Amino acid sequence: MPVSEARVRTPRASRYLTQLCDHGSKMHLTALHRRRHRAHSGGEGEDEGGGPPKVLRAESSDTEGVIDFGWGRCVLRAADDELVLTAEAQDETALRRIEDGLRARLERIGRRDGLTAVWTPATPDPTSQDATED
Repeated sequence: MPVSEARVRTPRASRYLTQLCDHGSKMHLTALHRRRHRAHSGGEGEDEGGGPPKVLRAESSDTEGVIDFGWGRCVLRAADDELVLTAEAQDETALRRIEDGLRARLERIGRRDGLTAVWTPATPDPTSQDATED
């Protein structure tokens, strides 16, 4: 499973973690509404690959969060002076989709602070749910 990490220097890491997860939670509600609408109209309701990835679950505390897409996820951790994003997905294409989506959202909400996510390959966490299933 491919994994990447971005370390974003900011004294407001907790604030940005919360905003990213809140946005993911809203994407979750929107995705559920679309799936129900498509089910009633005969559409499939699956993630077609266009637009932002649909979120299955997003939750956070002041220092940790997770945005789960089903086919990948991003774990967020806030320290005093940095926000650490760890993305993992079923394949490289899915990983790029998570990276691109989170980078775009972070740049939008952090534009006043000039934030961006620069992703680098990372080693999978051996305690990760998916790593223990192999």
